[in-house]
Amino acid sequence: MPYSTNCGSIFRAELRGGCGAALLALLLTCSPVAWADAQRDPELRGVVMQAIASAECFPDKFDSAVWFTMMEPRLRRTVHDTDERMQILKTAYCEAHRPGTQRLPPGLVLALMDVESHFDRWAVSSAGAVGLMQVMPFWPSELGMKRFQLTQIEANMRMGCAILRFYLQREKNDVRKALARYNGSVGRREYPDKVVQRWTRTWNGADDLGLAARQ
Repeated sequence: MPYSTNCGSIFRAELRGGCGAALLALLLTCSPVAWADAQRDPELRGVVMQAIASAECFPDKFDSAVWFTMMEPRLRRTVHDTDERMQILKTAYCEAHRPGTQRLPPGLVLALMDVESHFDRWAVSSAGAVGLMQVMPFWPSELGMKRFQLTQIEANMRMGCAILRFYLQREKNDVRKALARYNGSVGRREYPDKVVQRWTRTWNGADDLGLAARQ
């Protein structure tokens, strides 16, 4: 099923092959609003639990090295800590290429984080969504986790990618509709259009590696 963006050809190729309360309050204005009903689909619990349970990733070493070389200078503009920057990139690549699941374009994952939190893992929205991918705060209790884990890079991105993948499947790979569900803004174009624009302009080229081998 083609994806409803101008990155559709890339995506089709892919398919083939604790923070204190005061600090949290200060960060409320740093992220886009996430609507209160976002990410509450009952079926999501099992999907996210499965993603958390299977965290291994074995990317091709050459592809991985080339990808880091391409993406690291772009993220350096926003994330100044080297270890944190590399952890975000590694997790984005691994979660996008998680074995046994529908592949996600890494560029879309990066664009979503760029718009949602501007790569600030401490970001909190007015609805309480937390972290890089602005995961809603009810998830830790649903999964037997602690709330502070929402600010951890790998845990937050693992949940966020599982949620995004779930909505893409529900919306038959219509990226804009899936993004609207993720953000809780169904029927509105502003948020999906912003993420897609960031995907195709800022994070273009992030989805290109290994396509020939997987076609």
